Amino acid sequence: MAKLPDFLVHDSADVVGVAVVEGIKKGQALTGWVMDKNKTIRIQCVKAIPLGHKVALKPLKCGATVLKYGHDIGKLIADVPKGGHVHTHNLKTKRW
Repeated sequence: MAKLPDFLVHDSADVVGVAVVEGIKKGQALTGWVMDKNKTIRIQCVKAIPLGHKVALKPLKCGATVLKYGHDIGKLIADVPKGGHVHTHNLKTKRW
């Protein structure tokens, strides 16, 4: 049986994946599944990522739009390295 993914990416245009396992630790090698392309990707986690939180799939700059599930979910208020933790501490809605 193949190893289950650590994170999911719904759309290949997404810049973040969603952690689907608990206990992701700093420095851990992660496996993700890009659902629309049915492919596996691997990244090195640079921060602990809680279940349901997001991991950056590439380096992201402050002010960048974050795509998740193929949709704009907000903009970053800080730079995030590839494998970094993306959540409310560095991602804000564009509505306010």
